Amino acid sequence: MNVLEQITIGEYVAKDFRTAAVFSKYGIDFCCKGNRTIEEASEKKNLDFVQIEKEITQLLETKSDGAIDFRSWPSDLLIDYIEKTHHRYVEEKSSVLLPFLDKLCKVHGERHPELFEINELFKGCARELAQHMKKEELILFPFIKKMENAIRTGKAIEAPHFGTVENPIEMMKDEHVTEGERFVKIATLTNNYTPPADACNTYKVTFSMLQEFEQDLHKHIHLENNILFPKAIEMQSKFII
Repeated sequence: MNVLEQITIGEYVAKDFRTAAVFSKYGIDFCCKGNRTIEEASEKKNLDFVQIEKEITQLLETKSDGAIDFRSWPSDLLIDYIEKTHHRYVEEKSSVLLPFLDKLCKVHGERHPELFEINELFKGCARELAQHMKKEELILFPFIKKMENAIRTGKAIEAPHFGTVENPIEMMKDEHVTEGERFVKIATLTNNYTPPADACNTYKVTFSMLQEFEQDLHKHIHLENNILFPKAIEMQSKFII
């Protein structure tokens, strides 16, 4: 069997984030469903597996232009990066997008009723992500940092109240899937973020921001699902809690 066929999509993107562009081009989810192989994802979407594999191989053979290797980072540094880059992004952009979407509904909702559903979907996303990030910041991330420090210093660690680290990780991954699916609906309703012919500047800016939000969310989920969470599970296996 070809070695490429045995590597998951998430592992490809963890190794070289440039591959995310190839997967995105073919509509392949590399964050929430990154545990599949290229062949499995291709069969699901009736895509040319050989062509996608060829593009990935060619890309990996070209020199990376200074891309960050997040896999080499210790988990505590990666957590700080996720919080300061992606969690902060969600908080800041949500506060801008919510009133923009409300305004679009009031001004353009009669001619474009899909805006009401887009607005409700994003409101749900902003609300659920806020709760999701707090659970990570207050429960899961501190424990991962505690494990990192325990391994570094050789100190013992108390058993967490949630049992093994896989328990909150699986909950976070399930919530990632929910938000990923929500944005699939938003992308469909916006015709892949294409504003209509009668769109004003606010309309165009809002759709552009929604698209950027989705792209940031994909990278955010990728860093957790494909890099941070496997690191945490591996760390836990190194000592008895």
